[in-house]
Amino acid sequence: MAKKITRREFSKTTILATGGIIAGCHLRNRFDIVIKNGLVFSGDGSEPQKIDIGIKDGKITAIDKLESVSANRTIDAAGLAVAPGFIDIHTHTDTELLVDPRGQSKIHQGVTTEISGNCGYSPFPLNEDDRAELDQNLSEKYGIHADWRDTAGFLTAIERKGTSLNYVTLTGHGNLRAYVVGKNDVAPTAEQMKQMKRVLAESLEQGSFGLSTGLEYAPGSYASTEELIELSKVVAAHQGIYATHMRNEDDFVEEAVAEALRICREAEVSTEISHLKACNQNNWHKVDHLLEMISNAIEQGLPVLADRYPYIAYSTGLSTFLPLWARQGSTDEILQRLQDNSLLPKIRAYAAKRGSRIGGWDRVVIASCNREENKQWQGKSIAECSRNSSLEPFEFIQQLLIAEHNSVDIVGFAMNEDNLKKVLQADFVTIGSDGNAISPTGKLGQGKPHPRYYGTFPRVLGKYGREEKLFDLATAIKKMTGLPAKKFYLKSRGLIAKGYFADITIFDPATVIDKATFVDPHHFAAGIKYVLVNGVLTIDNEKHTGALSGQVLRHAS
Repeated sequence: MAKKITRREFSKTTILATGGIIAGCHLRNRFDIVIKNGLVFSGDGSEPQKIDIGIKDGKITAIDKLESVSANRTIDAAGLAVAPGFIDIHTHTDTELLVDPRGQSKIHQGVTTEISGNCGYSPFPLNEDDRAELDQNLSEKYGIHADWRDTAGFLTAIERKGTSLNYVTLTGHGNLRAYVVGKNDVAPTAEQMKQMKRVLAESLEQGSFGLSTGLEYAPGSYASTEELIELSKVVAAHQGIYATHMRNEDDFVEEAVAEALRICREAEVSTEISHLKACNQNNWHKVDHLLEMISNAIEQGLPVLADRYPYIAYSTGLSTFLPLWARQGSTDEILQRLQDNSLLPKIRAYAAKRGSRIGGWDRVVIASCNREENKQWQGKSIAECSRNSSLEPFEFIQQLLIAEHNSVDIVGFAMNEDNLKKVLQADFVTIGSDGNAISPTGKLGQGKPHPRYYGTFPRVLGKYGREEKLFDLATAIKKMTGLPAKKFYLKSRGLIAKGYFADITIFDPATVIDKATFVDPHHFAAGIKYVLVNGVLTIDNEKHTGALSGQVLRHAS
């Protein structure tokens, strides 16, 4: 028989239970984070609203006036802009996240998602020789190892380490071609073409978002347009992206755009033209026509966008001053050609022509070297290095490439400021840094990298938005958020919307600006106050919290 409960006992039990419910409510706040009093930009280009945002379990669960609500943390965003986390649509971040998973130069810009594997390069697929070479390079430089061969293996390595950024990758056509065909200037056989398609399909099914090309670089440059169309059809069948560093960005840039548009049309593939520009003064007049070509293609229904970084200098490898035929094969084979007296006159003539086309060797600056004795050249132009070394410019280039095992980064000042503004203003142009996630200190703080690694997004907001007034703030934010998210089919990202992942950047529109310079690049931007990645506060009052809440995003092929 059940025991009878007295009125006093019932009252005591009820009070305890109620107290337990209240305590439970206190422990289970309605929100993890509430952002109040900010000017909220949705990311679709519409006018901002003065409204609050509630975040729970990594997602935006309320967009409303949130009065008297409980939260583990409340951020007062009065006077600040609240935007979706910036999406860097064109990056080269990969193994850097295995060295420092905080992704510091990017997260401090407000970037929450990196889209990498661009310009025909990805750290997969790898045959055993290439994996061993990469492993040796990473071991010597960073003390880490390459223990993967394919897309799945690399993405798993990123997940094991953890990351502060969401990570997306494309498959590099140069790596794909090297894996199947090799690194020489030969056409694939019918069987090799089938194998490239098969390996590409496997990469897409393992999470790659598409195919990138670097058609100015070996071995990708050896591909015909027909080869690229056939591979892009595989990408289209998986609803992926074809992103292209075009075959030429100076004397034949119009022909290169035409080729990119042909691939888009014939393969019926969504296409992204990387870092759209016209290099060298004799080509600056072509930018209007390039923009017209792309605009007309879009009006005809072609799914094509472009991206650009907000600087007039590019960055690449010093080996681009060698002719393509000299860049064939392995690194050792390339270095042998640089020491072959029968070949040097032709190589020297090509390099001299390239130096003349850019406007002289004072416009080409050494960005980074690996060997300690060569770091003295970092930040100096080829002209200055030539004078200081008492070597002719080509002789200096030749000796430095040999000493550095063909691994030297440079910055080239080849573009025009007015053209840059025209490109940034085009409504089909998104923002991409073309840079890596590095750090001001430690193993990733070496050399004189292009300031775009640290400053791209704040520079667009501050210099070209606020100061130059190329576009309003809502448009600038759309170029960094909603537009790239839609292009890459990033589900529930790129907008401030209920049910979306809480990737959010909060910045001061009156002070946001880049601080990195070509002379002194290792500086975080100003004005990026708070950054949330999947609902976790990662930049708190301009300081990195150490949070590693980023996700590896795999394409749902």
